[in-house]
Amino acid sequence: MRYTLHIIILAALTLCAVTLHAQKQELSAEERARIAEQRKVVEELEEQLAKDELRLKEIKADKSNALKRMNTINSQIKSRTSLLTRTQGEIISIEKNIALTDNQIERTKEEYDTEREKYAEMVREAYRNYSQNNYATYILASDSFTDIARRIANIRAVATLRAARMHRIDSLGKALVEQQASLEERRHSLDSVQRKAKEQRSKLQNDVKSAQRTMNQLSSKEQAALKDKMESEERLDAAIDALRKLTKGNKEGASFTSKTSNLNLPVEGGTVRRYKGNMAEIVGKKGARVRSIYDGKVVDVKRNRISGQYDVFVAHGEYITSYANLESVVVEKDAKIAKNGVLGTIGSSVNLTTMEPEHKMVFGIYSPKPTETMRAADCFKKK
Repeated sequence: MRYTLHIIILAALTLCAVTLHAQKQELSAEERARIAEQRKVVEELEEQLAKDELRLKEIKADKSNALKRMNTINSQIKSRTSLLTRTQGEIISIEKNIALTDNQIERTKEEYDTEREKYAEMVREAYRNYSQNNYATYILASDSFTDIARRIANIRAVATLRAARMHRIDSLGKALVEQQASLEERRHSLDSVQRKAKEQRSKLQNDVKSAQRTMNQLSSKEQAALKDKMESEERLDAAIDALRKLTKGNKEGASFTSKTSNLNLPVEGGTVRRYKGNMAEIVGKKGARVRSIYDGKVVDVKRNRISGQYDVFVAHGEYITSYANLESVVVEKDAKIAKNGVLGTIGSSVNLTTMEPEHKMVFGIYSPKPTETMRAADCFKKK
C-alpha cells in the first residue's frame, strides 16, 4: 500500500506540473502580445518626437516663423506627455512583473528545498532497507509467486519514484536559475525605462518653457489665431457628417433626445473648463476613466497616429456623442455600451493658455439634424 501511495502522489505532482506549465505558457503569450502593442505605440510616439525635434531645428528663430514653431512645439508637448504616461505605465508593469517573479522564485526555492528533503528521506530509507536486508525479507514473506511478482514491481516502482524525484529536483534547479536570470533582466529593463522617463521629463520642461517664450513673442491677434487653429483641429465635424449616415435607424439608446439632462460628466472627477459650440473640454486626473453619458452603440473608434490618442463615437438612437483624446480604449466598433459604461482613459494634452501639459477629454454632442446646435453642458448635472 505504501509503495502504491508513493506512485499516486508522483502522478498527481506530474499532472499538476504539466497544468501549471501550460497556464504559464498561455499567460506568457498574452503578456508578450500586450507588451508588443504597447511598444509599438511608444515607438510611434518616439518617431513623431524625433520628427518634431528635427523640424524645430530647421525652422529659423525669427518672428515670422513663430506660429510654425508654436504648432510644432505644441505637437511635441502632446507627444512627449503621452509618451511619459505610457512609459510610466510600462514602469508599473515591469515593477509588478518583478514582484511576481520574486514570489515565483520564493515558491520555487521552497519547492526545491522540499523535494530535496523528500529525496534525502527516500535515500535514507533505501539505505536502511539495504543494510537491514529488508528487501529480501519483504520478498521472502510473499504468499505466492504472484505476490512475489507484485512485491518486486513495488520495489521497482519506488526506485522509479526516486529517479523521477531526482529529475524533478534537477528541473526545479534549472527553473530557479532561469527565473533569477529573468529577474535580473527585468531589473535592468526597469533601470533603462526609468532613465528614459527622467530624460523625457527634463525635455518636457524645456518644451514648456520654449512654448511659453514663443507664445510671448506673438501678438494678441496671432495668439487668438493660433488658439482657433488648434481648437478647430479638435472639432470632429467632418467625421460626424460621415457617421450620421451610420446611425440611421439605430435602436440602441434611442430614448435619448435633445432634452435629456441630469447626466454624469463623461470623465470621472472631471471639471468642465470651457464650452464652444457642440464641444466641451473636460479636464481630469491622469488615468481617469472616460464613460459614455448614455447607453448606445459604438459606431467608430479612430486612432490619431501622430499623437497616439483615440477618438470614440457613440450613437444614442440617431444622436452622436464624441469622446476625443483618449489615452486608451476598452471598446470596439459596433459594441453596445451601457449608460456610464467605460470607454477608456483620459489622454494628455496642452493648456493653450499656460502651455502646460494636462489631461483632458474633448466631448461633443450632435443632433441627427445638422442645423440643430446642441450645447454639451445642457445634458450634465448642474452643481
